[in-house]
Amino acid sequence: MTNPKNSLYFGDNLDVLREHIKDESVDLVYLDPPFNSAKDYNVLFASPKGEQSEAQIVAFKDSWHWGEQAEREYNEIVRSGNTYAAEMIQSLRRFLGENDMMAYLVMMANRFLDLHRVLKPTGSIYLHCDPTASHYLKIVMDCVFGKGNFRNEIIWRYRRWPAKAARFQRMHDVIFFYGKDQRENLFNTLLQLPTESSMKRWKGKKQKVEFDESGARLPTQELDEQSSGVAMDDVWDIPIIAPSSPERLGYPTQKPLALLERIISASSDEGDVILDPFCGCGTAVHAAQKLGRKWIGIDITHLAVTLIEKRLKDAFPGIAFDVHGTPKDLDGARDLAARDRDQFQWWACSLVNAQPYQGKKKGADGGVDGLIYFQDEVKTHKKIVVSVKGGENVNVAMIRDLAHVIDREKADIGLFVTLAEPTKNMMTEAVKEGYYTSPVTEKAFPKLQIITIAGLLDGSKRPEYPDLSQGAITFKKVKREEKTGKQKGLF
Repeated sequence: MTNPKNSLYFGDNLDVLREHIKDESVDLVYLDPPFNSAKDYNVLFASPKGEQSEAQIVAFKDSWHWGEQAEREYNEIVRSGNTYAAEMIQSLRRFLGENDMMAYLVMMANRFLDLHRVLKPTGSIYLHCDPTASHYLKIVMDCVFGKGNFRNEIIWRYRRWPAKAARFQRMHDVIFFYGKDQRENLFNTLLQLPTESSMKRWKGKKQKVEFDESGARLPTQELDEQSSGVAMDDVWDIPIIAPSSPERLGYPTQKPLALLERIISASSDEGDVILDPFCGCGTAVHAAQKLGRKWIGIDITHLAVTLIEKRLKDAFPGIAFDVHGTPKDLDGARDLAARDRDQFQWWACSLVNAQPYQGKKKGADGGVDGLIYFQDEVKTHKKIVVSVKGGENVNVAMIRDLAHVIDREKADIGLFVTLAEPTKNMMTEAVKEGYYTSPVTEKAFPKLQIITIAGLLDGSKRPEYPDLSQGAITFKKVKREEKTGKQKGLF
């Protein structure tokens, strides 16, 4: 078992925790797991003006069902050695029965046990949840982490566009904050501006309080502790990410960077290790990198891992980190293709920097597995359709099918990405489709390109097309972070 740092993992977080993360090696855990809302959550990708807004794909299904896996994990908890957790999970099963909520709680409880194992004695864990299951989750966390180690119930309060409702509208999420054990966990007190009435109550001459852009009191000010601010309370007013915000990447459950910066600043120091086992689009690891921490991110979809890779490379040019669990050779690619067709397609699309595509529902792609938008003249965009084949056999009929898709979708180029080696007849058929000529450079590019997974992995093959935007209209880009460092003080 290793102690990885600055690493992304593709896989079930329970397996990754057990196989790769050693005991007491993590300083802070933040997790924003699915809430058991029984909904499907779609990623909305960048789409040039004039294109349909169907460029989306199901990121995850937030629903759970009692079955073989739930029964297996339930038995693991009962035999875990944590008596409190074992007794509580059995009591919950007697109360709830074998239903969707119980399956969700078993999944979470089993992961809490391993998250407790990997936390250092001075470590902390923050669980982000909503009213769907928060009352049950707190009971489970009390059993795993100890009710005496509960520190705060934080209310993240936000505003969103109101709608008609037969009840009070929910405008907050809950974050449970626990320490690892009875010893004092690391905690950096954050400051907030005092209210006007508090300022008036303070004795002595009023002094001007100034803070830098990160919220820290300016070091040149000689102020007493009271006049420099007050300890932050447990109700946080942080805006949600607006649809038009440049921070928004299209991931359905994306949280504001400011929220994660606050948590990480409070419960870790520079160089500490931050772990997010439900990484999503990577806000926690982004904040950790920005604040000079080490980090580990885990997600069960290639889609999320790909989005995080792009996000980090955009925000921190030249950043170095490891990606584990994704295919590194043909054997790995074949294994993924055999186990999960959708995951293989998402991974293959990432190799050519294409958006994965599902249309309105799973399986309704109409011969399109991915989309790329490029620009080779001002104020207009061009489209590339991608077809991914993970089978052991491919044939010339598939090339003819892609040619029809190129025409139907009014695309300029088509990419045929294949795990199997193409036949000579396929290569000949592709050449018959002719070329796309750039109106600016007048350079010609094959209209139908066959690219093997082997060529993509060894770097000998890549898609050929001009792009003045350098991928900016295919994926949303986050702004470049100017520097990293510790953020402290006022927020």
